[in-house]
Amino acid sequence: MEDEEMEKKVQQYLQRKGFRLTELALQEERNRLSTSAISDVALERSDNDPARYHDGYSKLRTWAYSSLDQYKHELLRILYPVFIHCFMDLVAEGHMQEARSFFHTFREDHEVMHSRDLQKLEGILSPSHLEEMELARSLRQNKFKIKLCEYSYELLLQYLQKTQALVVLGVINERITFEVSPGQPSLISDDADVVALIGTSKDLAKQINQKEVHWGLLEDSVEERMEKALAESDKIEAESKDADAEDNKKRNAEGGKQGASLKKTKKDKLAGATGKNVRTETSMVSVAPRVKPELPLPTTPIEVEQSILEDLRNRAQLNSLALPSVSFYTFLNTHNGLNCSSISHDGSLVVGGFSDSSVKVWDMSKIGQPAKTSSSLGENGSSQGERMSTVDEGKRPYTLFQGHSGPVYSVAFSPFGDFLLSSSSDSTIRLWSTKLNANLVCYKGHNYPVWDVQFSPVGHYFASASHDRTARIWSMDKIQPLRIMAGHLSDVDCVQWHVNCNYIATGSSDKTVRLWDVQTGECIRMFIGHRSMVLSLAMSPDGRYMASGDEDGTIMMWDLSTGRCVSPLLGHSSCVWTLAFSCEGALLASGSADCTVKLWDVTSSTKALKTEDTKGGSGSRLRLLKALPTKSTPVYSLRFSRRNLLFASGALSLSSS
Repeated sequence: MEDEEMEKKVQQYLQRKGFRLTELALQEERNRLSTSAISDVALERSDNDPARYHDGYSKLRTWAYSSLDQYKHELLRILYPVFIHCFMDLVAEGHMQEARSFFHTFREDHEVMHSRDLQKLEGILSPSHLEEMELARSLRQNKFKIKLCEYSYELLLQYLQKTQALVVLGVINERITFEVSPGQPSLISDDADVVALIGTSKDLAKQINQKEVHWGLLEDSVEERMEKALAESDKIEAESKDADAEDNKKRNAEGGKQGASLKKTKKDKLAGATGKNVRTETSMVSVAPRVKPELPLPTTPIEVEQSILEDLRNRAQLNSLALPSVSFYTFLNTHNGLNCSSISHDGSLVVGGFSDSSVKVWDMSKIGQPAKTSSSLGENGSSQGERMSTVDEGKRPYTLFQGHSGPVYSVAFSPFGDFLLSSSSDSTIRLWSTKLNANLVCYKGHNYPVWDVQFSPVGHYFASASHDRTARIWSMDKIQPLRIMAGHLSDVDCVQWHVNCNYIATGSSDKTVRLWDVQTGECIRMFIGHRSMVLSLAMSPDGRYMASGDEDGTIMMWDLSTGRCVSPLLGHSSCVWTLAFSCEGALLASGSADCTVKLWDVTSSTKALKTEDTKGGSGSRLRLLKALPTKSTPVYSLRFSRRNLLFASGALSLSSS
């Protein structure tokens, strides 16, 4: 009040004295101060206005998309972390309606690269969810690491300085770490690994991938003895030809006795090495270094070994010109109840895991008996024709295994088909006997659903993958896991054994694949490159390469010794659910939700890789040999038999037909 009275007296004095200009100057100063106070109040009000996030991100988005093409793909990398944290900041401040509107307005920008994360973040409905959700906590606690060239970084700084975008500037300062590199922008194809949380950065992968990996086959395996026998036979054959050339006249005089003797020696050595006579036209397995097993391995029964050798002798040799025969098993009338399937090594048994917690095994020899009108697999107790007399007094065409209390997500036969594993959402793994038709063991250890379970190549040991972000190694004779592999940032969706049993590979929803040492439980390789969750894995027979398939339909071939991608395989239009190498490693088969089986030429790519390694180049793209479409059946599982027959299975999809 005193200030106002003083101003009035000053104004009256100026009017009495006639100081008109001074009076006007005082009036303007008073108006200026009043306007400044009003703007300060408005600014304070805007600090709590949720619209500032929408405006700040929208302007940044417009600027990034209107940048020069040379730098645009680098500048666009900034949008995803800014988008995510603007959304979560709105949620944290309690502006839920504005947060949902912001999320749905701009989510389309990031659907291709981050669809899995967006589906999870869409479930955030209150500030408390930010603390409860694993992904949200990880995003809030870790910084994003983004690679930019010097010029792109300068452009960003100039934009922030010019626009004074406080919201965007705050997010960038708190949530993003930039790795600025000299020179030109990186290639667009490198984008897969340039935007990542610090915990899964490429630098960490490089550090892990320097560890040593013994990628060869096991010593004294059946395949090794077969290979030695073949090598000896080839050597004997070469010596025989030399001897024939030198002693041609003498052998003619003796009536061919020496030639017969040499052939007999060759035959005897093969029999001594393998227990039986062996065909010797071509080598049956790839040459690879020999390593000692780290786990004590079970002994192989003689009759099983003889069966394996019989299959090796009769194995079809596959290559880009000689493609495999395919036997496809189709499940009918499953009504979307079939979650997984698997086929035994000889194709005699087929198993399915269902949403009603049941496991069902079909015997192919009984399905093929007379008076059975179809070889298709009916889920509801009858095939496409008469009922079949197999189990339970002829009421079912399959053997029913019941024990789980939730949907069954994975099933796997042992190498010799005498045991069966199943895993479920009830967090347990069950071991079944296919001979006794009974449940033998229930393994409890995981805390959440178990997505995948796989037997080791020699049986006895198996590995599991779970929603609890761990993989575990078990043995059939112990109810507790032998090893726990922890390190993934999200679900472990699939698991696969290395052929020498010293390592397991895991694929995860965090878009990485890891290789673990069975003996120590340590991660010794991290493979970064997928842009969506990894759903399938396969190891090459020589133990050097690994293939992985993801939700987007991309397949990547990896060199285990270096940890780098040999070649991306682009051809599927939907999830790649299963992968399988042929027995000699020449072909890779992939099965997808797009209802196709595709065959890829592995040999040409790996040869090109070895050649380019010496020249310092990079691997070439694998060649698609053939696509085998089904009518309307997504492919759930693939397996090459020991004789190189390709088995496949899936459930008929009425919606797609």
